[in-house]
Amino acid sequence: MADTPVRRVPGRLTAPAPGWTTTSDVVVIGSGIAGLTAALRLRGQVDKILVVTKDVLAAGSTQWAQGGIAAALGPGDTPAQHEVDTLVAGAGACDLEAVRALVTEGPEAVRELIALGTRFDHSPEGELSLTREGGHHRDRIAHAGGDATGAEIQRALIAAIEQAPEIEVVQHALAVDLLLDGPAGEGAIAGVTLHVMGEGQRDGVGLVRCRAVVLASGGLGQVFSQTTNPAVSTGDGMAVALRAGAVLRDLEFVQFHPTVMYLGPESRGQQPLISEAVRGEGAFLVDFEGNRFMQGVHELADLAPRDVVAKAIMRRMMETGQPHMWLDARHLGAEFWERRFPTILATARAHGIDPVIQLIPVAPACHYASGGVRTDLWGRSSVPGLYATGEVACSGVHGANRLASNSLLEGLVFSRRIATVLPGELRPWSEPVTDTRTHGLVPGSVRAELQEVMTSRVGVLRNATGLEEAGVLLDKLAGVPAEAVDQESWETTNLVTISAALTGAAELREETRGSHWREDFPERDDVRCAGHFDTVMADGETTIEFVPAAPTDPSHPAPQEHP
Repeated sequence: MADTPVRRVPGRLTAPAPGWTTTSDVVVIGSGIAGLTAALRLRGQVDKILVVTKDVLAAGSTQWAQGGIAAALGPGDTPAQHEVDTLVAGAGACDLEAVRALVTEGPEAVRELIALGTRFDHSPEGELSLTREGGHHRDRIAHAGGDATGAEIQRALIAAIEQAPEIEVVQHALAVDLLLDGPAGEGAIAGVTLHVMGEGQRDGVGLVRCRAVVLASGGLGQVFSQTTNPAVSTGDGMAVALRAGAVLRDLEFVQFHPTVMYLGPESRGQQPLISEAVRGEGAFLVDFEGNRFMQGVHELADLAPRDVVAKAIMRRMMETGQPHMWLDARHLGAEFWERRFPTILATARAHGIDPVIQLIPVAPACHYASGGVRTDLWGRSSVPGLYATGEVACSGVHGANRLASNSLLEGLVFSRRIATVLPGELRPWSEPVTDTRTHGLVPGSVRAELQEVMTSRVGVLRNATGLEEAGVLLDKLAGVPAEAVDQESWETTNLVTISAALTGAAELREETRGSHWREDFPERDDVRCAGHFDTVMADGETTIEFVPAAPTDPSHPAPQEHP
C-alpha cells in the first residue's frame, strides 16, 4: 500500500468576528430531504430548531432527483431482496447493519412521506406505481410527476415546514465553521458561525450557540468540472466537520452516473441527468456503430449497477476515441415520453435533442459521494453533539457504489433515526473555546484549475501517476492566499480541503472496487484493501488511516448475485 499522504489545508476559515449572536438547541444545516425530515421529526422534542440553507429552501440536490425513492413496497418484494441488491452494488464495502436498517425501515418511512402529503404516481387501478432501475431485481422505485420525484418530495416537506412555527429557517446562509467547547478532536459542539446574505440584524458573519448540529448539507459534486449536482454542492458540510475533528470515511468512492447528457467538451458545471429510470423503462445504450455494448457485460445488461455501466461506457469511449456514447429511447414513443419523463424530455429538447426521434449523447459525470462524515447507525459522528445524514454522511449503506434511488431513502431513514436519539443526548449549554487553529483562505480564482485536475486525474479512471500529480497541485493551491474574504473563497477552500482528502484516499486504495477505478490496480483486492480509509485533520494537517473491515459474521452470508 502507498505511503500515507499528509497535506496541509487551512485549519479554519478566515472570517470576520461575528457581528450578531443567537441561540438554538439544534441547528440543522441543509434543506433537502435529510435536513427537513430531521427538523420535522425533532419538533416537539426540543425547544428550538434552526434550519440553515445556503440558498433558498428548494435549491439543494433533492429537487433534482428524477428516478425516485427505493423501498420494498411492491407485491412479491421484501426488505431482504432489497438488502441483497444493495450489498451487491456496494461491492463488499457496505455496513450490513446499516443496510438492514435502511431496507427494513424504508417502507414505513416512505408511507409516512405519503401521509405528509407527497403525491407519488399511481396506476389507473390506484396502486402505487413502481419501476426498476440499475442493480434492482424488482420494481421498487416509487416516483412522482413521472420524473420529478425530488421536486415533489421537496414541495411536500417545505409545505410541512411552513406549517411548523417552532422551526426557524435562515436562507442564504453558509456554515463557516463549527465551534467546540474544547480543542478539535476533544471538544463537543458549542456553536456554529454562519455568513448570512440578508438584511437587518442577521447579515454577515454571526454566531449561533447551540447544543447539537445536524449536518445535512449534501455532497461535493462541484469538485469536478462536470457534475449532476447543483452549484451549492461544494462539500461544505464535510469540510466543516473535518476541521472540527470529525472522521471522514471512504471519500474515494465517488459515483459517476453513466448517463449524463453530453453537451460538448467545453461544458462545465451542472449537466443534465438522464435518469436510470429511462433504461428501466426499456432504453438501451449503443455505440457509434449501433452496437448494444452492455450485452454480455453483466447479467442485467443496461440495468447493471452504475459503476459497471459507467466503466463499460468509458472503455468503449477509449476504444473508439469517441467523446460519448448514445442512449436509444426512441421506441418508447412520444406519448410515453411526455407522460413518464416530461422533465427530461423538455430539458433534452432545450439542448437541441429530441429523444422521441433522436439518440441521446451520454457520458459519465460526477453524481454522488458514497463517502462522507463517518457515522454510526444513529447518525452520530465522532464529535459529540455532531450528527450527519444524507449525502454528507457515510452511514455505511452505500459501500463502494450506491444502488440507484437509495439516496433519498437514506436521508429519510437516518434522519428519522437521528431524531430518535438526539433529544435524549442533548448536552448542557457550553461556551465555545477560543479558536486557535491556523486560519486561511484559498481564492475563488483557483476553482477552475482545481476542477480540471480533479476531473482529469481523480475522475472516473485513476492511476498512481495522475493521483500524485493531483496531490502536488492541491498542495500548491492550498498555499495560495486569498485577497478577499467572501463566499467564493470560503467555498473554494472547502473544495480544496475535500479534494485533498479524496485524492489521498484514492492514492491509498490500490484496487478497483465499485466506483473507485484504478487502471494500475484493475482487480478487487480483499486481502489488502478490505476495509475503510478514514481521514482526520489536526490544525490543518490531514492524515489518512486504513481501518480493516470487521470479520464477517457467519450468520450473515455474503450476498448472492440474484435475490
